[in-house]
This record gives sequence, C-alpha cells and structure tokens, in this order.
Amino acid sequence: MALLGGPVLLCALAIVVPLVLTLIISFWERQMIGMRPGFSLASYALFFEGARFSVLKRSFWVAASSTVLMLSIAYLVAYLITFKLPPNRTRIFLFLLSVPFLVNYVIRTFAWAYLLGRTGPVNQLLQWTGLKSQPVDWLLFSDFAVYLGLIAAYMPFMVYPIWLSLSAIDRRLIEASWMLGEPPLGTFLRVILPLSLPGVFAAAIFGFVGAFGEVAVSQILGGVGYQLMGNAITSSLDVLNYPMAAAMSTVVVGCMLVLLLLWLRLFDLRLFLGKMLGR
Repeated sequence: MALLGGPVLLCALAIVVPLVLTLIISFWERQMIGMRPGFSLASYALFFEGARFSVLKRSFWVAASSTVLMLSIAYLVAYLITFKLPPNRTRIFLFLLSVPFLVNYVIRTFAWAYLLGRTGPVNQLLQWTGLKSQPVDWLLFSDFAVYLGLIAAYMPFMVYPIWLSLSAIDRRLIEASWMLGEPPLGTFLRVILPLSLPGVFAAAIFGFVGAFGEVAVSQILGGVGYQLMGNAITSSLDVLNYPMAAAMSTVVVGCMLVLLLLWLRLFDLRLFLGKMLGR
C-alpha cells in the first residue's frame, strides 16, 4: 500500500487539483483586466440564460446521436472480431484498429477536410463517375462532416470495451441457448446482448465524453459557425473570460460525472475490470 502512495498523490495533483481550481474560479467575477476572487453565480446565470445554453443543448444532441451511430458500428465490428474471426486474425485486426492513432489527431481531421472538400478526391470521384455534375457542398462544413469526423475519431476506441465484454461471455451459455431451440436472433437478444451491456455502456461513455467536449472536429469540419461546448469554452478563454470558461467546464465535468455514476450504479465495476483482466 505504501508503494501506491506516490502514484495516488500524483493523480490527485494532476486531476483533482485542477478540477477544484476550475470550480473555484467559476464563482469569481470577471473584470476588465483579470478576475476578482469571490462568490458569484453571474457566470452560471449568463450561461444558462444566454446563447451558450443553446450550445450545450446542441452538444448533447450531437454527442448522443453520434454515440448511437458509433455504438452501432463498434458493436458490429466487435461482434465480427469475437465470433467470426480466428484468434490469429483477431490480433491483427485489433492492431489495424490502432494504426490510425499513430498519426496526430488534428492531422487526421485535416485529412478528412481535404478528402471532403470541393476539390477533394471524394468530389472528384463523384464527378468522374457521373453521379454529380458539380461539386457537392454539404460534404464539408456540415453536420455530415462533423458526424463523420466524430465516428472516425472515437469509434475505434469503442470497439475495445465491447470486444472485451463479448470475449468474456461463456460460450457454453450460447451453446445451451442453441440446444434449447433458441434461434440466432433470440440468442443474441437474450444471451449475448445482456451480457455485453457493461462493455457497451463503457464504450458509450468513451464516445459521448469525446464528442461532447470536441473542439478540432467541429472547428475544422463544421466550419467557423459550428460550435460545441469545447469551442464555446475555447472562445471564452480567447477573450480572457476565465470565470465563464470555468463555469462551462464545470457543467461539462458535472454531466460526465453523472454518466459515470450511472454506469457504476448499473454495473459492477469490479466484475467488469475482472473480465478485462481475464480473472
């Protein structure tokens, strides 16, 4: 236990202290130059009454809907890896999923902007095949581009916890379902899906948290006027409105904590970690 003291203290300094400072600053008052320490709810009032609250609602919608899309794709990929691929190919496929992360995240986002642009390969291919006579404008700086960027950025992360949950399912339960005459769809709905829910919910948290606080994808692929919570916080920092930025950050962290507590309430964390570690 004594050996754990150093890492625990380091985590506290690196994570807890900044969060506490952010919470404290959110109650300070903004001045023409700098901030004035105190206790004021002005930043929270401006946030919930102003246009920034619309950004919060939009961020929730984009994060929730993109998470549903990413979950659908990630579950299908994880299912195919678990039940359709031999073990030697499973390792290769999981490695290939991690290859994009060898490239910087912002560079990958700019690559999508090039691919989807008016003079990019996608538009050129559409015109070359005769499907379109003019470049398609909605491929870039649109909801479509943002959702595509979010899926490319976070969906691979979501495959791993789902794959871990599916891999931990006792195959004898599936065989017993078949022996009792349950069709494949019934086996999936009654056996496989319920047992994989801890991994599904963990993957949903990964995807939702990433999409909810996204900055680069919404700015590069959505355009200047496309704002999510991450962009709104950055904009407040650019004009030195630190109390407002801290208040918005506190709201985002609070939303994420609610999701985490919900996961801990619904699922046994120790059991899930035991499955991840193969115990």
